[in-house]
Amino acid sequence: MDASNQVHIKNPAEISLMREAGRVNASVLATVRNLIKPGVTTADLNAAAEEILQKYGASSPFKNYGHPPFPASITVSINEQLVHGIPGKRKLQEGDIVSIDSGAVVDGFIGDAAFTVGVGEISPRARRLLEVTEKALYIGIDRMRVGNRSGDISAAIQKYVEGQGFHVVREYTGHGVGRQMHEAPQVPNHGTPGTGVPLRAGMTIALEPMVLVGTHRTRVLSDRWTVVAADRSLTAHFEHSVAVTEGEPLILTVL
Repeated sequence: MDASNQVHIKNPAEISLMREAGRVNASVLATVRNLIKPGVTTADLNAAAEEILQKYGASSPFKNYGHPPFPASITVSINEQLVHGIPGKRKLQEGDIVSIDSGAVVDGFIGDAAFTVGVGEISPRARRLLEVTEKALYIGIDRMRVGNRSGDISAAIQKYVEGQGFHVVREYTGHGVGRQMHEAPQVPNHGTPGTGVPLRAGMTIALEPMVLVGTHRTRVLSDRWTVVAADRSLTAHFEHSVAVTEGEPLILTVL
């Protein structure tokens, strides 16, 4: 999952294409979100995502990615599963929290985004975890401005999350996105202000805070994809693809 070492600066036409990919991906995520309820299988959610991708003539950058090839078009990660959960027969249950990560390829460009949501009524701790993780995403996005560095984004996310008593993952990062799903720069969820890659207009980054309740440590299950909290505590994940501009950051993965 390593990114290329070269940062690809997008021109306005390419940003526009990424915006279209982002809209399709936002439609996928909205459709899946509306289906989340007790009794629905994770395979049902993947099937719905594939229907929307097909409707728009788009494809998933996730499907058949990596080694072993990822077998689905979205990832569905539940409770202690942080990222890369494989859809299958598992049914959602009341009180679960479920993270959906999706990508869409349109005209050769990728939109990549994720959210975490509760299934029915969830615990106050789970609800607070979701609130903190989503706010961390927008705190990071606000740092995506010309004149800052990637470390300013990372440090802001880490400071906020840890200040709320949670933990940020170390092994998995945000990343550049464009014609490839993983481009430079990598943007960790922890770091030091004033370090890292200078932000330039035309950079496009999939920023994705991944937050854990009990520990920052993770492990990968035997399917070689699903990442879980090492202590099996709750986890959450929010993501948007965002363009750095000469002014305000531009979120690409919204309707």
